[in-house]
Amino acid sequence: MSSEDVLFTITSKNLDSGLRGVPVGTCQTSFVDPYEGVHYVGYPVEDLVNMEEEDVIFLLMNKRLPTEEEAQEFHSELTQRGENIPTGALRVLESLTPGSGHPMDWLSIGIMALGAAENTGDTKADAMNLIARMPELMARIFRLRAGEKDKLKPRRPGLGLVENFVHMMGFEGQEARDIERVLRFFFILHMDHGGGNLSTFSGKAVASGWASIYSSISSAMNALSGPLHGRANQACLEFVQRIGTSDHKEIETFVRAELENRRPIFGFGHGVLRAEDPRARLLIELGEEICPDDDNFKIVRALREVVPPILSEIPKISNPYPNVDIASGSLLHSVGFTMPEYYTTFFGWARVAGISAQILDERNSRDGRGTPIYRPKYIPKNQPLRRLD
Repeated sequence: MSSEDVLFTITSKNLDSGLRGVPVGTCQTSFVDPYEGVHYVGYPVEDLVNMEEEDVIFLLMNKRLPTEEEAQEFHSELTQRGENIPTGALRVLESLTPGSGHPMDWLSIGIMALGAAENTGDTKADAMNLIARMPELMARIFRLRAGEKDKLKPRRPGLGLVENFVHMMGFEGQEARDIERVLRFFFILHMDHGGGNLSTFSGKAVASGWASIYSSISSAMNALSGPLHGRANQACLEFVQRIGTSDHKEIETFVRAELENRRPIFGFGHGVLRAEDPRARLLIELGEEICPDDDNFKIVRALREVVPPILSEIPKISNPYPNVDIASGSLLHSVGFTMPEYYTTFFGWARVAGISAQILDERNSRDGRGTPIYRPKYIPKNQPLRRLD
């Protein structure tokens, strides 16, 4: 496209619309096709979901999959950076009252604490340090917030990102293997999602002022923490548990009552997609493998069949199909993470890699000059000129 191409025409209806659909930049890490779903650097996510998570991170950062040698080197670099976390970097979490706040508050605080302990000023090095140290931050949030510091195992970054977290949490045997399978799946499916979602956009906006990677990612996590964005997977499992039955007729009655009372139907619809989210299908397929007889999962399967025809009756709904949140919470619950308020921290952990990669792309854009500081224009409203008497 040339510098003169008209990509979008702004009209008054686009004002106060949250910039929905308004082009503001380019993205090299991922895109969302309305019918085929999210792609990472051109690959549909279903092609990548069974890979090692470190290889997918390499893809986002380098725009190509690693060779076998590069994969080993990348894994070794993450291991080294994870081992060398500054002593006491996360001690601030020990000063927080167990059970206080939302786990996303702890995640944001922890990321800022890592930056305070070691901020190199090299954006890529800081991003790699943060990615490598996220498993320990996550494990400490889970154990310290629960008042279970004594259950925290010593770090073992050489195991891999997901495996290190599962080890530090103290899971073993088949339970650990099931958790690793679900978390790796979840991690890869949530790693990136274009450039315009709220958390990514917020992180990049903060980074455009040349804030550190830690300040930028912490801001992204704060954006992710809201119930309309990252907490959707928590809300969806709570919705499933409120339904409490996989009987199709009872579900239809429940859903119609919710709609009658203008309450949301969680796990359905999407801002871009106009078909079932492939990530929803992939998670449901994983559920058939991991937990086919789980009560929550049975409800998810029933919702997938019952709800779309009901939502299709409403003219203003352009996508009545399941999204990624419909099954993610149920799978996490089935392998032992039974507190939904923690689910968004997994979402945030996954998204650290994608947002970091996008920040690096923007820092290197325009022949190394970087993307200018974000400064959208707002039109004055209800402000007639006046003067004090």
